Order: sequence, then C-alpha cells, then structure tokens
Amino acid sequence: MRINENISAVITNKHLLNTENSLSDVMERLSSGLKLNHAGDDPSGMAISKKMQAQIDGLDQASTNALNGSSVLETADGALNEVTNMLQRMRELAVQAANGTNSLSDKQAAQDEIDSLREEIDRVSSTTEFNTKNLLDGSLDNRNYAEHVTLAQTSAEVETGTYQFKVEQAATRAEEAITIPDISTDASGTGFISSEGSVSINGSSASLSPDMTNSEVYEALRNAAEIGEASIDQEDGTLKSTAYGKDALLTLTFSNADIAADFGVDLSNATENPDGSYTITESGTDAVVDLNPSGIKGTNAFSDHASATAKLEGNKLTISDEGGFKMTMKLESGFEEGSIITKPDGTTETSDGVISMDVTDIGMMQFQIGANENQLMKIKIPAMDTKSMYIDDVDVTTINGAGHAISKLDDAIAYVSAARSSLGAYTNRLDYSKSSLDTTSENMTQAISRIQDADMAEEMTEYTKDNVLQQAATSVLAQANQLPQTALQLLQ
Repeated sequence: MRINENISAVITNKHLLNTENSLSDVMERLSSGLKLNHAGDDPSGMAISKKMQAQIDGLDQASTNALNGSSVLETADGALNEVTNMLQRMRELAVQAANGTNSLSDKQAAQDEIDSLREEIDRVSSTTEFNTKNLLDGSLDNRNYAEHVTLAQTSAEVETGTYQFKVEQAATRAEEAITIPDISTDASGTGFISSEGSVSINGSSASLSPDMTNSEVYEALRNAAEIGEASIDQEDGTLKSTAYGKDALLTLTFSNADIAADFGVDLSNATENPDGSYTITESGTDAVVDLNPSGIKGTNAFSDHASATAKLEGNKLTISDEGGFKMTMKLESGFEEGSIITKPDGTTETSDGVISMDVTDIGMMQFQIGANENQLMKIKIPAMDTKSMYIDDVDVTTINGAGHAISKLDDAIAYVSAARSSLGAYTNRLDYSKSSLDTTSENMTQAISRIQDADMAEEMTEYTKDNVLQQAATSVLAQANQLPQTALQLLQ
C-alpha cells in the first residue's frame, strides 16, 4: 500500500480529463450544429467545405444576377413593344397616304403625325434605361470599326475579326443636265421660259409661262422636284434623284419641245408622247462590291464565309450567309476603287476601294451567371433609333413616298421583331440558367452538409455516454482519494 503515489487516483483522473474533453467537444458540436468547428477537427474536410461554400455563395449570387438580367430584358422588350406599335401606326398612315384620293394637304397631315412618331421613337431609343444604363441607343451592341461606311450593324452570328471587301463601283443617282435659271444676279428677270407649258418631275408638275421671273421659275421647279423626290444641284447644273441605285428613277416630261429647249435638254433620246409631250427617263446604279478581292493586306474573315452574298440597294449593303450571319451598312457616297480621297493631313490619294471592318465583341452587356470566372452570358441590343432602322427620311408627301414608306416600315418592323425575338431567347436562357443554378446550389448544399454539419442524434448519444462516464469517474476519483486513509489503520 503506497501513500505518496495514488496510482488509482491518477488513472481515474486521466480518464476523467479525457471524458471532460470529449464532453466539451460534443457540447460544442451540439450548440453550433457543426461537425467542423476548428481546422483540427478535419483538416481536409475543412478545406473542401470552405471551397464548396464559396461556390454555393457564388451560385446564389449568380441566380440573383440572372433575375436582374431578366429585368433588364423585360424593360427593353416593354419599350420595344411601344416602338412596334408606333411603327404599325406609321405604316397605317403610309397606306392611307398612298391612296390617290388624298390631296397634298392630307398627305402633309399624315406626314406631321409620322414626324411626331419618329421623334418619339428616337426619344424612347435614347432614354430607355435600367439602373442608369441605356438599353436601346446602341451602347449594348457590339462595336464595329470601319471607314467610308455608316450604320454598320452585325448579327450575333457574325464572328469577331476583320472583314474586307472592295467597292468596285459606287452607287449613283439618276440625273439629267439642265439649264437652271440664274437667281443670284437676275432673280427678277423674265424671259427664261419662251412659251406656255409645263415640266413634270417624276409625276410632279410645274406650270411655266413666259411672264414668270427667274425666281418664280426656279421656285416652281424646286417645288416640283421636292415632291417628285429629286433635287437641283446648282454647282454642276443637274437635276438628280434623291435616292441612289437602279430603282432611283428620274422621269422628266416636257409639255413641248420649246420648254425642253428652255432648260437646255436634248430630246434626241426622248420618247414623244401622243399629246406632243416628250419624256426622258434616267436611272441610277447600285454599288458593286467584291467580298473576296485579291491583293488585300492581312487576313480577310470572309474567307471563312465563301458562300456569303452581297445585296445592294443603292448604297445600302447587306451581306448574309447561312446560320444567321448578316451584316448591314451604308456605303459612303462616291467612294469606290479609283476615287480620290482626302486624308486628315489634307493630302489626297487614289483609293483602292477596299473597306476593312473590324468586328469586335466590345460593348455587349455581360451577365455573370456562374460562380467562377468567365462564366458569362453576353447579350447585344442594336440601336433602335429611326436612323438605324433607315426610316429617318420617310416622307409620304412625295409622289412615291408613301409606297417607299410602306416598304421601309415593313423592314423596320421586321428589324424590331428580330431584336425582340433575341430578347425573348435571352430571357428563356436566363430562366433555364437560374433554374440550373438553384438546383446546383441545392445539391452542393446537401454535399457540404454531409461534411460539416453535426449529426444531432449521434452527438446526443455521445453526449449521454460522456455525461455518464464523467459522473462515474468523479465518483470513482472520490473513492480513490480515500484509499490512503486506510494506511492509518496499520499505524494504530
């Protein structure tokens, strides 16, 4: 029997301490609900769970981003719905103006409403915003860089790269050289017209007489030209159609040969009508382009689109290929192979007619719809102003203006409908993305729960065991501490 070293108490105390530590750990897990409260609990499990938690947080935020993206698209679509309604109304007015029962004042009333609707479309395009970001002014469209073209637009299927083509021939307007009354020095003079008669410009007639002053003759000719979709070029003394291309006609009808002579027009190629009048018809030409010209510098992205075709309407160029590939632009007037161009420093050079367009993905809105880098969804919304839709010059007061307006407005409605279709596709994709993100987040939450969450039933079992062991060890330790006292009986 030893007194100095109570081995029974030491052994009991050791087990009591172990039980207390185990009980403390169990109580921490029960109170926190977590199996991993310290890195030492499960180092590898801790590392895995923290990476998974970062993914879960990212997925939840990406789901919120998708919702916000849907709100952006809904805002844009709501505005475009009103733009469509305005275009429908403009087309209705154009159909009304095309009816022959309308007078010029009736057509002007329709034109006034069309002008007002165009202003509203431009206002909607420039002011539709979401969180201060403009949606319809073209700032969310991809950036295309090129010289000698305007209104360059590309579909989403056009890959980034440099597209080169050659303008072999620029579009021209129909024109006829005429003698123009001098109104700069002799506006009040008479005698320019030798006899009574008239001249018709694309069906718009100007009545003329010998007693009219030069100013009155010029005004009558100018008014007839304006309604007949033509203009007077005083610099080179020509009468030109307003539009470019082979469909831009200039039909001049002189009531008699004397009137034609007054304007210096040669009737040798004119058609003589049964009523003694003479008609001359001139037409413009469409531009001619080559999508695969030889001798260009650098790589031409059209080499990947050997089946691409070019459609010319005056100086409006549309390039299309299979799979939704489409590019539209307006060529600069007069720019062609062999034309003289002026450089920024004032010097001139002969152009090779080559236009290089750099198509980029810069400018498109990006939605972060994933938890990791580059898990993006890019959307593009083209500009929705009247200039981008080629309806900024719609005029139903001219001879053929209403008919042209109907065609242009049909194209504009199709343009807006295509944009809205893309918005709908983007919206559906975001809906599916959000559903996928939520499902993935749910599954990952279940996975991380298995790693870091405590099993409460198992922990309660452990707690009950440790609690009983603690009480038992405490009781045994008390008894072990009483053992040395039995040595006193040997000393009595």
